[in-house]
Amino acid sequence: MSSCLTASNMRRPIDSLFGRLALLVVAVLLMSHFAWFALMRLERSQLQTRYAVEEAVFLVDAVRQHVAREPDQPLPSRVKLVDPADSVVPTEMPEAGTPLSRFLEDVRDRMPPGTLVRVGPPGKPPMLWVRATSDQKWIVVPVQPLRPPRSVDRMVLWLVIIFTVAVMAALFLAWQLQQPLRSLAQAVTRFGRGLPVPPVPERGPRELKQLTHGFNQMVQEVSRTENDRAVMLAGVAHDLKTPLARLRLRAEMMDEAKVREGVVRDVDSMAHIVDQFLVFAHDGADRSEPVEVDAQCERVVRSYRAVAAGAPTVRTELAAGPGFRLPAATLERILSNLIDNAHAYGAPPVVVETARTAGGYTLSISDNGKGIAAQDLLNASRPFVRLDPARGGNGHSGLGLAIVERLVRRAGGEWQIGNYDGRGLRVLMTFPMQAMPRTAPASEVAW
Repeated sequence: MSSCLTASNMRRPIDSLFGRLALLVVAVLLMSHFAWFALMRLERSQLQTRYAVEEAVFLVDAVRQHVAREPDQPLPSRVKLVDPADSVVPTEMPEAGTPLSRFLEDVRDRMPPGTLVRVGPPGKPPMLWVRATSDQKWIVVPVQPLRPPRSVDRMVLWLVIIFTVAVMAALFLAWQLQQPLRSLAQAVTRFGRGLPVPPVPERGPRELKQLTHGFNQMVQEVSRTENDRAVMLAGVAHDLKTPLARLRLRAEMMDEAKVREGVVRDVDSMAHIVDQFLVFAHDGADRSEPVEVDAQCERVVRSYRAVAAGAPTVRTELAAGPGFRLPAATLERILSNLIDNAHAYGAPPVVVETARTAGGYTLSISDNGKGIAAQDLLNASRPFVRLDPARGGNGHSGLGLAIVERLVRRAGGEWQIGNYDGRGLRVLMTFPMQAMPRTAPASEVAW
């Protein structure tokens, strides 16, 4: 399951925290730079218009002063005076709302009240025609052309450079912010699978440091509690072995055969429960030799067939191939617990099946019994839980499925339990291509 989730995240990187931060950063920077670019172009256009108005007003005032002080002197080039009765005087006005119309309004606002303002015909350098109530003639002066903003200019190049640098810096900071959270998520995944979790470095923002500190404390408390429970359970189970051995010896010395057989059977059931306690309490990794799962399944099933009366009740459908390998002790305990459970609570035939998939290997054991009620599936693998109160005897402690789940997770796999096609119970175990358990410390004792 975890490998499937990893593959899904690789196919959809936008679902990761870094992917979403990157998308947010790029979107915000893009909108801000686009708004800044639009405002700069608008401001430049308005600045150009204001400069053209100031220049036109200045030229008109200069011509008036020149005519008033030195009427006999020639006017500068491109500046002239035109009689109002002349036919070249423009009469048409630009359309309202256009840049040229707004330009004329700005010029009129800077002139004395009642001043007439016109603009020359298009196709030539624009000429401004101005006549105040005190002017005898039209004053014609050149004005700066009102060019529309260019679609591409040097500002775009600078905008691209600034945007690229800003995105790279923001993505680096987002990656730095995401790294502590990613380490914490990986530690949570390991903790959920029952693997050892080293302390996560407490770094990042204050809230993330507090979260990491709380997680480290939780892992330490859970580990201490698990160790205390395992020590207590192992100690009780170990202390019971000696009196059980003495009790069995005394039972075998009884004279009455029926009583002797009943007591011996009860003692064997108690010894089996004690063994289950020891297996469940054991927290060391399996360092036994890895074996081919298909071959080992065939050997285990063959031994069950040898002791079964009549037709074989266990069938195999093995198709994983020699690449599927698991530690021998782990595989032996998984098969024995599940096949015993299927024989005790299910119905024949019991099917042991292996297969190779795109993501790894699968091992499943199913029976044809009544299965487990849907509301009880969540509690089926909880330790010391027996779904049927009548199952209290026969050496069953409610640890079989809990032991299997723990063994599968230690071997790096995942498991699912459910009713198979409405017939019986099916336990499906999925292992990655390299299905090997975590490395055990040298101090741990092999099974």
